[in-house]
Amino acid sequence: MIIVQNLIYEIRGQKVMLDFDLARLYQVSTGALNQAVKRYIERFPADFIFRLTGEEVQNMMSQFVISSKRKTSAPPFAFTEQGVAMLSGLLKSDVAIGELSSRMEEKKHEPRRKIGFQQNMED
Repeated sequence: MIIVQNLIYEIRGQKVMLDFDLARLYQVSTGALNQAVKRYIERFPADFIFRLTGEEVQNMMSQFVISSKRKTSAPPFAFTEQGVAMLSGLLKSDVAIGELSSRMEEKKHEPRRKIGFQQNMED
């Protein structure tokens, strides 16, 4: 069980959540999360999201908040409360669309029930 309160940090005087923690919460990869942000970057003004500086990353690594084994060299995004809300809407939409697409693909090969008016042949 993930305790969300433990994933909230104060950076630059703002309470934020980091992209890799949010990805874990939404059960998506950090890359997929960041790709969604980049796709809809106009929805994320500067008071919703910012990238950590190298110094901030080093500081968080020294506190074991960020693993030194990260696979990417890009500093993580930090999301303010408004950014998290915006991201939540985007990711839920993407997940819902993905789920609908997979269900439609599954149903594609099933026989379809006929729809329409049936005449009573007893007359």
